[in-house]
Amino acid sequence: MRTFLVDLHVHSLLSPCAEVEMTPHHIVMRAAEFGIDAIAITDHNASANVAAALKAGERYGVRVFPAMEVECLEEAHIVVLFDTLEQLSAWQKVVDAKMNGLKNNAEKFGAQFVVDDDDNFLWEEERLLLAPLQLTAAEVVQQVQALGGISIAAHVDRPAYSILGQLGFIEPDFDFAAAEISHIGWGKNLQSRLQRLTGFLPYVTNSDAHNILDFVQGPKNLLTVEALTLAELKLALENSGGRSCLPGQFAKMEE
Repeated sequence: MRTFLVDLHVHSLLSPCAEVEMTPHHIVMRAAEFGIDAIAITDHNASANVAAALKAGERYGVRVFPAMEVECLEEAHIVVLFDTLEQLSAWQKVVDAKMNGLKNNAEKFGAQFVVDDDDNFLWEEERLLLAPLQLTAAEVVQQVQALGGISIAAHVDRPAYSILGQLGFIEPDFDFAAAEISHIGWGKNLQSRLQRLTGFLPYVTNSDAHNILDFVQGPKNLLTVEALTLAELKLALENSGGRSCLPGQFAKMEE
């Protein structure tokens, strides 16, 4: 077994709320610099910057999970993770078919940029990404599972854009792999208070970063697994076979 520091919720500049500094190359480079072994690029309803992150990950020795932050019909956010870009591409087709068709207002919401692994501009995404899909939370989890992925209920301690904020509880048959608590909620020790409402799901903590400082300083998870795969991650979340996931961890910063 090995231990890895992992952040499973990071936004690139394809997310309109992220800073322009959040290029795939810059994120991965900083991950390598601060001993973050694995990340997931989780843009809103989009995945066009994941390929660049994967290439940068190969360069710097950082595992990049192909991923996305989905907004379901209930206006709650769900982090979905896959092992391969091919799985994520298949999921993107599902998402594209369920989008609302509106155009982004860059002045109001922010621009949405796609770049390559050397930070070269490729195009600006014109569709509005910050909007719910025509997929319920249950449908998101089911269809992601059908493609070999897993789903995490994002920032469940927040009143907005979370499953608990929208529904008040998590149905056991939703089959989420974990519930994420934000850095604010973790700091306020909300874990025990949320256990019943989340159906006693295991917790993860991620940076949900929209800028580099928040990425480096934000909470992460210490995984004890044999390899950085979804199968091993699921075992760690289940605390099975000697694997474990310890949330509330942080990268080592220079003093």
